[in-house]
Amino acid sequence: MGIMQTSVSGMKAQANRLSAVSENIANVSTVGYKKSSTEFSTLVLASNKNSHNAGGVETHVRRSIALSGGTMGTNSATDLAINGNGFFVVEDARGNTFLTRAGSFVPDSEGNLVNSAGFYLLGYSMANGDPSVTLNSLQGQERINVNSVSMRATPSTEGTFSANFDARAPAVVPTAGPPPVDLPSANLASSAYTSKSSLVVYDNLGGAVKLDLYLTKTADNNWEIAVFDQADATAGGFPYGGAGLLGSQALAFDPTNGSILAAPATSINITVPGGQPLTIDLKGLTQLKADFTPLVATANGNAPGAVSGVSIGANGIVALTMEDGSMKNAYRIALANVPSPDLLTPLSGNVYSANLESGSVFVGFPGTGSLGTIAGSTLEQSNVDLAEELSTMIESQRNYTANSKVFQTGSDILDVLVNLKR
Repeated sequence: MGIMQTSVSGMKAQANRLSAVSENIANVSTVGYKKSSTEFSTLVLASNKNSHNAGGVETHVRRSIALSGGTMGTNSATDLAINGNGFFVVEDARGNTFLTRAGSFVPDSEGNLVNSAGFYLLGYSMANGDPSVTLNSLQGQERINVNSVSMRATPSTEGTFSANFDARAPAVVPTAGPPPVDLPSANLASSAYTSKSSLVVYDNLGGAVKLDLYLTKTADNNWEIAVFDQADATAGGFPYGGAGLLGSQALAFDPTNGSILAAPATSINITVPGGQPLTIDLKGLTQLKADFTPLVATANGNAPGAVSGVSIGANGIVALTMEDGSMKNAYRIALANVPSPDLLTPLSGNVYSANLESGSVFVGFPGTGSLGTIAGSTLEQSNVDLAEELSTMIESQRNYTANSKVFQTGSDILDVLVNLKR
């Protein structure tokens, strides 16, 4: 009987091994799948030097969750893979949170990013600026929705203007009236100026407001910037009607290196017509002996419109491209990990949950600490080695057959024992 029980234990162990192999082969093409392997340990019964009590074998299933699979490129910007450690944080339809490496996300009918198993990608909203991460909890995140800013207008409140002013330009000399009657800040009918540029900002309703920036050299190393509403211009410039001038600011530059001086100012404040107070940062201005060269002209805010594209950076920032070409940072994806990923509890849908053996989750943004970075238009493949699985299957099949022979031998011996009575 001991022989038969031990052989049954062996057959059961090999069956468990074959079960893991079959699962691995079935999921060889599953995105982000982590293979299972079966380890054996002996069960020893009390014996002495004159007799041996056959024990058995038991199996332990191990998941190679920490082992990354290969990557493949795709044409979808919302297909995501993780280069390095960490997991995406997802939730099911009931709001239960899990970890996964399966990053095949697509927008559903409502714009939420969901993978093929029906789990929604979570992240932190950037509606109120850069978010802060909750380090020890998966809570506080929301579903990433690529339609979240559609038809929402955001007024401009901050802008940046950077350029090189030509230090060789002559100072503007007023031709009539007391100075500075011919400077843009003093004359809406006609004016002399050195250079001109423009910047588009947005009012409260998302309407585009084009600002004309007039740059005038008033003396050596001294300039003036004047901002006009182009809607009040005639033929795209002077004369300006209505309110015309929105604001002006004197500027000074260091004659030794051409950088802008803190005094009198390194920014200009105006109010956007129909919009909000706007601060234009001018710290990037220089005055060098080179042609006038605009470098950067940006402003926050956006016009109402549908999302035309999505891009996801290595740092997890989800940027939405609007129909007018503007971009808005809408979310930031966080990654989570545990001290022992291989001991996570696997669940259906290629997701995992933390337990006492794996340790508690810790959360951070991609590229911080030990967490990896995110690769867009990329998917992580299964880490199953098909050739290895087929070899394991053949080996287990032979071992199962050998155990069955032992069982058959034990059965024959038992028949001999029973037949002694006959």
